[in-house]
Amino acid sequence: MLSLPEIAARAVIAAPALPALAVAAIGGYALLVRNPRESTTAGITLAALVGSLIASLLGAGAILVRGGEPIHVPLGAWFEVGGYSFHTSLHLDTTSATMLVLTTVITSLVARFSRSYLHREAGFTRFFLLLGVFAAGMQLLVAAGTFDILFAGWELVGLSSVLLVAFFHERTAPVRASLRVFVVYRLCDIGLLVGAALLHRAGHGSEIGDLHFEQVAPATATAISLAFLLAAMGKSAQFPLGGWLPRAMEGPTPSSALFYGALSVHAGVFLLLRAAPVLARAPIACAVIVVVGAMTAVVGTLCWRVQSDAKSALAFATTTQVGLMFVEVGLGFHRVALVHMVAHASLRTWQMLRAPSALEDADVVRAVHQGRMPVAAGFVAGLAPLRLRSFVYRLALDRFQLEAFENAIVAPVTRIAMVLSLHERRFTQLLEVAALAAALPGRREESSKRAAPDAGTPNAGQESQR
Repeated sequence: MLSLPEIAARAVIAAPALPALAVAAIGGYALLVRNPRESTTAGITLAALVGSLIASLLGAGAILVRGGEPIHVPLGAWFEVGGYSFHTSLHLDTTSATMLVLTTVITSLVARFSRSYLHREAGFTRFFLLLGVFAAGMQLLVAAGTFDILFAGWELVGLSSVLLVAFFHERTAPVRASLRVFVVYRLCDIGLLVGAALLHRAGHGSEIGDLHFEQVAPATATAISLAFLLAAMGKSAQFPLGGWLPRAMEGPTPSSALFYGALSVHAGVFLLLRAAPVLARAPIACAVIVVVGAMTAVVGTLCWRVQSDAKSALAFATTTQVGLMFVEVGLGFHRVALVHMVAHASLRTWQMLRAPSALEDADVVRAVHQGRMPVAAGFVAGLAPLRLRSFVYRLALDRFQLEAFENAIVAPVTRIAMVLSLHERRFTQLLEVAALAAALPGRREESSKRAAPDAGTPNAGQESQR
């Protein structure tokens, strides 16, 4: 009979594996046979997600029974070079168990909602394939035992996010928005790579549960923390890198709820929680985290109050709350940040899924107030001079020029990519021409041999004269 730690270990492995198997099954059938029916696609995905939910509940239950004692699941060494080995593992503790349950619950809920919401949509199968990729990546990110495994899940989440922003690729706006998200993600992900590399150099590994942080020098800890902060700012749309978030709402409503209301936007906070022992040795980095989070909260609060559509208002409201979570992490209130994250993800999922009904909700509120919408209290605004209020209002309407700032980053990258793509096509054409030219002499020689008359035939001389 299996012991409790063994059951929990298998549950932790099964949680991200089931969505990955669903993606392989649906994708393989669609590629080799034909596009499956909607009921088949949604049924397989939902079954895998419910299985992941059961596995996550088993893992969380095991943590509770063990009194919060972590469960480490080694997956073996990826490779060994000399005296150094690259280990991979999964790690389940109170933080990861909480996030794993939250992830599976919200993903299953969004999948069930999408089954009806995207009925007869041309990209129905594509959406559920990307949903499965996201579920596997997010659960791998949450249950990672090393920052290297966390980076793998991080990239799967980013890839599915970008592709779902461009879900309606027939229009230009979603494609441009996804390109903006992709560039910001890729540039900020450099921070996670650099931080993991510095951890390997300083601690001879990147294990989350067993790393000896006391051996990391304060200067190195500060560099690692700032690198992780850069990655977290990009993923969680923090100031000044959050201008892409309203544009990302070009995707379907279920993906907006899943990525930018519930889970993906909180991945940066989870990364900082995972790096909490390193942050404890880097007070300067903690101060920077507090400043970034506070500025994001202020900017998000001012921007969401002047938005004219529900999804943009919810996007800026999300950045406000995530900014407050950054402040909590920087001040060392890790439990408060975790509870805040769970509560905010649950609320924002419901609000995002209700966003298409915003007009109906507004009519209900207007009817309750006899045709007049209630005016928010303006006590703080009344203390400021009119000119200052007008200036701040104009800045909020312009979204504090965050999009212009990102354009200054994204535009050069896209231009460089276009130039490299042009040179790649030209180089490919040159290779094709060179290969064709190399093959021509052989073809000419072969054709001449075929056309040459046989000297032993009686008509050889006549054919040569002709």
